[in-house]
Order: sequence, then C-alpha cells, then structure tokens
Amino acid sequence: MAFRKITIDDVAWFSSILGTNFVHTDQEHIERCSGDQTEDLRYPPEVVLQPGTTAEVSSIMAYCNEHYIPVTPRGAGTGLSGGALPVHGGVALDMKRFNRILHVDKRNFQVTTEPGVITQELQEHLKAEGLFYPPDPASKGSCFIGGNVSENSGGPRAVKYGVVKDYVLNLEIVLPDGTIIWTGANVLKNATGYNLTQLLVGSEGTLGIITKIVLRLIPAVKHDLTILVPFRSAVEACAAVNAIFLAGYTPSALEFMERDALEWSMKYVKSTGVDLPADIAAHLLIEVDGNHMDELFRDAEAISEIVAGFDIGEILLADSSEQKNMLWTLRRKVGEAVKSNSIYKEEDTVVPRAELPELLQIIKRLGAEYGFQSVCYGHAGDGNLHVNIVKGNMSDEDWNVKLTEGIRKLFTEVIRLGGTISGEHGIGLVQKEYMDIAFNATQLAIMKQIKNVFDPRGILNPGKLFV
Repeated sequence: MAFRKITIDDVAWFSSILGTNFVHTDQEHIERCSGDQTEDLRYPPEVVLQPGTTAEVSSIMAYCNEHYIPVTPRGAGTGLSGGALPVHGGVALDMKRFNRILHVDKRNFQVTTEPGVITQELQEHLKAEGLFYPPDPASKGSCFIGGNVSENSGGPRAVKYGVVKDYVLNLEIVLPDGTIIWTGANVLKNATGYNLTQLLVGSEGTLGIITKIVLRLIPAVKHDLTILVPFRSAVEACAAVNAIFLAGYTPSALEFMERDALEWSMKYVKSTGVDLPADIAAHLLIEVDGNHMDELFRDAEAISEIVAGFDIGEILLADSSEQKNMLWTLRRKVGEAVKSNSIYKEEDTVVPRAELPELLQIIKRLGAEYGFQSVCYGHAGDGNLHVNIVKGNMSDEDWNVKLTEGIRKLFTEVIRLGGTISGEHGIGLVQKEYMDIAFNATQLAIMKQIKNVFDPRGILNPGKLFV
C-alpha cells in the first residue's frame, strides 16, 4: 500500500476540525508519540491529532481513508509489542481527551466509559460505588482502559476473574471510513449474529477506533490476604502452582518471580522489605480474597500446607496494608526494573498451567544454547510467563540475528506444549514475524480477510499483526 505523506493542506484541514490547539507537529508531541514501552523502538508520526468527540474521530478517519493517510491510534503508550508505533508515519491519533467516565449503572452492574480513562482511576471510582472491575495490568496506574480493550489485557487477578474480554459488553467504534457503529448490546447474554464486540477486543487498533466502552461489573469484595512463598527451586515453584489448583483452591492472584526479577525490582524501588537468602531461586506471590476473613485465613493456611510439600523457605504473610502494597509494588515494577538494567526483549508466553515447569526448563536450556540471560516472572496461575531476555554481554550480531532463531525455537516449543505466543501483550509490530508458528496459512488468510472487510484501504494501524 502506497500511503500519502501529510501536507500543509492536510494540517490546515485537521485544524479546521479540531482547532489548532489539538493539532501538533512540534518535536515534543512527535517524540512522545514515536515510541511506547517496547524496547527502544522509535517511529515518528508526521502529525499528532487529539480529537475529543466521536464525531471528530469520524471526520478524521473519513478524510484519511479518502486520502490514503495512515492512522495509528494511541492510548497511554504503555504497550509492550509496538502496537501504538506509527511505523508508516502519518497520523498518531492521540485519545487522551476521551477521559470521562460517562455513566455508572449500579442497578445493572455496568459502567460506560471513554477509552482514555486510566484503568486504576476507573477501578477506584467504581470501588467507591461498591463495584468491582477486576482486570488489573501491571501498568494500571498509567494505562488507558481503551488500550486494555485493544490488547485484551489481563493482570494478576485474571486467574480468578478473567481478562478484559470477559467484561466488555458493547463498544462504540469508528470504522476506517468514518462510519460510527455499536458492536453489540448492553446485556449479559447475546446470541444475535456474529459477536463483533469480541472481535474488536484484542484487535490491537487494526479494525476500528474505540470511542465508548460498556463494561459489566461485579460486587466489590471486602477483604484479601497476601502471602509470599520462597522456593529453593524455580521449577518447583512452577510445579506448586498447579498443586494449589488440584487441591481445589483458586487464588485471586498467583504470581511467579524468579530471584533476579525480585532482586532487580527491590533495587529499582529502593526497597529492603523482602529477605533474599542465597539459596532462594524464586517466589510465588499468592493472594486470596472474599468477604469473610475467617475463610481467607483458612484458605491461606491450606495453601501454605500445600506449598510446604516443596522445598521452600519461610513463608511471609503480609500483616499490614503497607506490607501488602510493598509486595505488590515489587511485583508490578519488575518490568521497569529489567528495562532499567539492560537492553531487553520481553516475550509473553502462555501454556496450560501444568506445563509451566517444562516451559521454564526450556527457556533456561535455550538461554544456555544461544547465550542469553532470561529473567522470568508472570501470572503463573494462568500459565502466563513473561520472559525478559537481557542483552547483557551478547554481541550486536548475536542479539539481532542469532537471538531471533532462539525466540523462534522458544515459540515452537510453547506451541508444542499447547500454548501460544502472547497471553496479554499482543502481537503488534515485534511479534508478527512469529505468527506463522501459531497459525497455519488458512488461519492467517482468514484474519487478513477480516482486516480487509473492516479496512479495505489498509490505513488503520498498518504494519501490525501480519508480515
């Protein structure tokens, strides 16, 4: 597809729609929209547009579609697969002005929100109403709910409560030609035609621009308990995960952290809150929640007895909200800590939960074969392991060429174990060359045909998902 470059006349037209305050070609805005949290990749747009209404988005899309101008939607820029990078220049469609919670329907346990609302702010607003929206990605304090929908985000509590797709009822979207539609209905059951809502969830901004989101909610839980379990073997820590579930317990969070992940995070946030004996290789961070503390203590005690069957150190029960917050801060800051230490690549593998021990062994074996260090952590309760591959002392040639072969081997093994190549970070730009491992030619052709139905001119977030 031959896209047209932005001209002075285009900028003038955008300004006539949005006003000059929301059309930006200055270096500061261009630079901000050139990257996200994916490695150190930079792709500058030619212009940054900040619409504030659905009608403005519609006008922009219709104009860009007519003139073959690529448009890359952008949320908070916290993505980890390059999904918001404007690889073909053109327009960066900055959705930061879509920042209102429009309506909380307590009677029906629903909320209607714009996509630019920060996830944690939405959760706190709902909690004050006695309502609970569970998905909580690590970047919840800065990421937008629209980006979460686009990536089908999960987070620690997905193990008990599910991921974003389990809460989206309906979406208002603008199609690439400017047409505005709702994808579904604000009901819990809907067997009316194809499920366009779920098709849009996780589509990474390639099919339409989300302008309103209707989410289902559940009653807020009153209490939770958090324990940190140290293991002398990382493989045993992975094995303990499934043992907990096989015994009949479903924690509200069950997170795995290799020693390096926790150690680096402690240095990054300048915390000494966790003792790290030399023989400890990994930790499980386990949370149980509910409305009755006596039940939670019984569950925590039972889980402690289960993990005691493995080679563990002293279990830490967070006995205050401060200690609990400290433990969760350490977990949520691991990704930032790794990035601050070295150039890295993060792979978002996911396998059936019982296969986690074998997956970890495969990762370490491939690291030895290809000469890379890996720092692993993630949502072990879901079988979702984030593999941070650290450049360290690898040569540039090995990093850019040899490592790609190693990652391809890793993903091939993940598929063999019954898993797939992304659990919650998406495919975006950096994983698209591996899609042929997860899907055959027929499957990929169907996906490309769906893209073509929504976006026949290919202007919306081009260069993502498919090679």
